[in-house]
Amino acid sequence: MSEQVASAGEREPLSGGISHWYNDIGIPEPTDRLDGDDECDVAIIGAGYTGLWAAYYLARADPTLDIRVVERRFAGFGASGRNGGWLSAAITGGLDTYARLFPRELVSRFQLTMNDAVDEVIAVAGREGIDAHIRKGGTLLVARNPAQLDRAEELAAMAARWPEIGGRLLTATETAERIDIAGTLAGFHEPHCARIHPARLVRGLAETVRRLGVRIHEDTAVTAIEPRLATTARGRLRARHIVRATEGFTADLAGEHRTWVPMNSSMIITEPLPKDALEQIGWQHADTLEDLSHVYSYSQITQDGRIAIGGRGNPYRYGSRTDNDGSVDAGTIAALRATLVSWFPAIADVPIAHGWSGVLGVPRNWRATVGYDRSTGIGWAGGYVGTGVTATNLAGRTLTDLILGERSDLTILPWVDQRARTWEPEPLRWIGIHGLYRAYGWADRLEFNGRRRTAPIARVANLISGR
Repeated sequence: MSEQVASAGEREPLSGGISHWYNDIGIPEPTDRLDGDDECDVAIIGAGYTGLWAAYYLARADPTLDIRVVERRFAGFGASGRNGGWLSAAITGGLDTYARLFPRELVSRFQLTMNDAVDEVIAVAGREGIDAHIRKGGTLLVARNPAQLDRAEELAAMAARWPEIGGRLLTATETAERIDIAGTLAGFHEPHCARIHPARLVRGLAETVRRLGVRIHEDTAVTAIEPRLATTARGRLRARHIVRATEGFTADLAGEHRTWVPMNSSMIITEPLPKDALEQIGWQHADTLEDLSHVYSYSQITQDGRIAIGGRGNPYRYGSRTDNDGSVDAGTIAALRATLVSWFPAIADVPIAHGWSGVLGVPRNWRATVGYDRSTGIGWAGGYVGTGVTATNLAGRTLTDLILGERSDLTILPWVDQRARTWEPEPLRWIGIHGLYRAYGWADRLEFNGRRRTAPIARVANLISGR
């Protein structure tokens, strides 16, 4: 273990074990494995947020449906039980990008619908008795050098073009009144975001859909999806409708290896902060927190007074390999801790309790999508690029309308039935992704060393990646 990690406390932090969120509530035992060939009305592949929200709204819309959710490990095993806990209304790909492709009124409606989806998740959690430690404080993005300040001002200009976001530029003093981050020059606050405990939300959803009569076949890995047929190692499941809700694990399905890249994101979490450190930092409003670096870090403060922070670490594993039960290397833990201490020097002596990782799905155009092909009976949703906690709820409701044949305000939103080209084959995929993140890292170093505007190499990387 590196000295940087060791200096943060007397013991080595836990690594892997799915996530801290599961270390907190306990890892569940898989139940109700598929037992041979079977059939149903709707087969949903993947028991994360997307699959469970789709099951929830379908079961409420038509209680007569025989709905099955099929999961390789247990409900919430993937990104839904490992993420940073941001219930955010951010739209992956950006409103300006969508406005070049769709009427402005429709793009505006998309953002307003995402804003409402934040409140919908909060309302469902309250109605169904899911204690996910939800607190709505918005998102605070912080500029700590002149180039980041330039980007904060660009965000303010975007908020002026798109008042639906509700964002506003904050002075350094106004930012510090919310969260006191070392070296702050300015902040940008968006109101439509809440902090959550991810595993509590996903496990609560799983219990809720089971109460509604949905069966979740855990420990049942699906290897291939065809029209009205899902093939697993435990049998074949036939259904009138099949939903691919596999997000970062989509690359493991036959024929889907290059559909979405499984991008890796890593996290660490501290032990509970001492009272004096909490008082010095502030963070009274439970904002989620992000810096404006190109290789950015994202954070939240938990209900029990810990700080969780995440970032890319090793962004991509060769060949679109996916899971290793969340293990993370000591170098990534040290790098995330260094970022955290640079933000909050007062917590330099607070030990790191746990580090973990997971994969998220990234389409080649960096825009999430939801859709349904009535000719094959196959629906899909995902490619959230790390902003899926809220988008999954909207996807679940949209899939419900699409499957039931309802034309609604949701089924005409710009992300419906959007297709991206496939990712490049290896080794181009690995070289390209790692090269882009090296470029972003280089741009960050240039900016922290005094460059006053966004480094051109970062803008070029954005153009190449399609971000």
